[in-house]
Amino acid sequence: LCPAGAAGGRVEVPRSVTAVLGQDVVLPCRYRAQEQEQVVQVTWLKRGPGTVPAEVAVLNPQHGEHVQEPFAGRVLRHGHGALEDGAIVLRN
Repeated sequence: LCPAGAAGGRVEVPRSVTAVLGQDVVLPCRYRAQEQEQVVQVTWLKRGPGTVPAEVAVLNPQHGEHVQEPFAGRVLRHGHGALEDGAIVLRN
């Protein structure tokens, strides 16, 4: 999650997440907004050593959810409602 220009609030993610091969896993991400802040979009990026970060998914309440082709069908938003909870599910 790259909170561009986030001033004041705090992104909370676990230091690590354990996944089991062949099973779904939730990647949690919560934004603790300050007063008068509102999350309008969440962007998930895949980072690897020595590579440029690749966009995985964009969650936007006005324009919907968009998952990039290599991840289509495998990445879903976890939960509904406000984007302060920007968790996603990686399937299988």
